[in-house]
Amino acid sequence: MEKVSILGCKSYNITQLDKIIEKHFVLLEVDGKLIKKGDKVAIKPNLLLKKTPEQATTTHPEFIAAIIRAVKRRGGIPIIAESPGGPFTKGNLKGVYSFTGMEEIALREGAELNFDIGWQEVSAENYSVCSAFNIINPILEADVIISAAKLKTHGMMNYSGAVKNLFGVVPGLMKPEFHFRFRDKTSFANMIVDLCQTVKPTISFIDGIMGMEGNGPSGGEPKLAGITAASKNPHALDLLCSRLIGMSVQEVYTVDAAIKRGLCPATIAELKIVGENAETLLCEFRKPETRSNEFLGNIKIPKFLRKPIENLLTPKPEIVKATCIGCAKCAESCPQHIISIIEHKAVIDYSKCIKCYCCHEMCPEKSIRIKTFRLFGW
Repeated sequence: MEKVSILGCKSYNITQLDKIIEKHFVLLEVDGKLIKKGDKVAIKPNLLLKKTPEQATTTHPEFIAAIIRAVKRRGGIPIIAESPGGPFTKGNLKGVYSFTGMEEIALREGAELNFDIGWQEVSAENYSVCSAFNIINPILEADVIISAAKLKTHGMMNYSGAVKNLFGVVPGLMKPEFHFRFRDKTSFANMIVDLCQTVKPTISFIDGIMGMEGNGPSGGEPKLAGITAASKNPHALDLLCSRLIGMSVQEVYTVDAAIKRGLCPATIAELKIVGENAETLLCEFRKPETRSNEFLGNIKIPKFLRKPIENLLTPKPEIVKATCIGCAKCAESCPQHIISIIEHKAVIDYSKCIKCYCCHEMCPEKSIRIKTFRLFGW
């Protein structure tokens, strides 16, 4: 049975987190050591944007600090490695590390921050839809890879956890290319699973102490969930954590894809859950508004009408002109290149919009909202 460790924790207190992260390691090391002395250990947090820890968009720095200490106790050499949204440049990395608190804890804990902006193309293993990926150097050079994700809802994928976190190993503005190539949710999820199978994280953690609900991964609201979890199988970890926040397997496209490919059990009853009773940590999250197009389900509609109706009902990103500052982050992240800045405000060409919500995800001002269908227009 796939083992998942789960432990409750209500704060980012250093002493408490040390005990929690160490216990996760111990529970998962029963079958053998995960880190050997001298191993280069790449810790991959979720550092999507320049956001402070209190905004719950990124993995909390104290959560990463506790992982660093656990790695060093085992003789590993930790390096924090991520390719956030936007250009993969040293300047962007510097800004993100500073805003998210990673710079401070790396200095305090004696860990390295990655500033190598190189990458290499790697052939995917046992892939379904994507045969190769460009992956950043520190991940390829590591002996051990730790995915340290944030527990969040997600506009396109509904849920963001350990597996989706690995999209951050793709260099900067190469990410929108994948949205362009894999436009529907099922194929995009299978691409993410292909990437996970190629990266093969040694161990994955989820920081769900303070998660994000609603229109995540950046436009939602912080949610105190009190959940920490870890597993050597990131798919099993996502299965459990997504169920804890009230999402079905069918709603979490990456989990559904993993189950269909035999990478994960179909139900949490088939997991070996250690640590605490998972039922005591149930915490339902408000789901993203982008889900509203799913109510069509299996309703019988003539084939020639289904696509136009689905397109009409699919929620769309809308620029909030009053708060848009014309920074062009949305245009930069758009895989279709259909966003323009006109008179210092973003403008979307909806005739070519594929509803990937990258613009919503990357807006630093929360100036892009999800506009749902209304009976007399949207």
